[in-house]
Amino acid sequence: MSIDHLIYAAPTLERGMDDIEARLGARPVYSGQHPGKGTHNALLALGPAVYLEVIAPDPAQAGVARPLWIAADAVAAPRLIYWAARAVSLEGLVERARRQGLVLGPVSAGSRALPDGSELRWRLTSPQANPADGIIPFFIDWGDTPHPAGSLPSGGKLLALEARHPEAESVNARMQMLGLEVPVRYTPEPALVAWIKTAGGIALLT
Repeated sequence: MSIDHLIYAAPTLERGMDDIEARLGARPVYSGQHPGKGTHNALLALGPAVYLEVIAPDPAQAGVARPLWIAADAVAAPRLIYWAARAVSLEGLVERARRQGLVLGPVSAGSRALPDGSELRWRLTSPQANPADGIIPFFIDWGDTPHPAGSLPSGGKLLALEARHPEAESVNARMQMLGLEVPVRYTPEPALVAWIKTAGGIALLT
């Protein structure tokens, strides 16, 4: 399995886009709403098949119940909160994890209208399951939909992703059980750290 995308949440999408532009030297492009989910996003490619998603509560969807499916409503300042890994046979993956005592949540389908009028479609395990405080990812399958990174402007190249957690040993064991090669090391608080090569040098995203 491989890293599919990183999720950078912000109180407002404009604030998140401004922050990423200052850090990476490239501005994310608005991608659209998640209908009925209460969020909208902007994206930047970090390689041919990996991207950065800036996500925030969508003021046009004010009636959506909280907490949101992605915890953008829980951040006071922009930060890296989740990541997604690319996978297939999601139901089998969920069952295999369940047998090991890890809850990945139900599999559901999602879609988003793109600015050009086309539709992006995917299937994913539930981000709300949030195993290990977002350190263990949710999983996504794009099916026959082209991967979003292929049509996005570049924000640089993702060099490495590291996870940090107060229960690093057990979290690392679960990551390995899922076939994930993202290292986990001990820190008192959970965190994700990404190193990105940009035109201006190496940027650290947390």
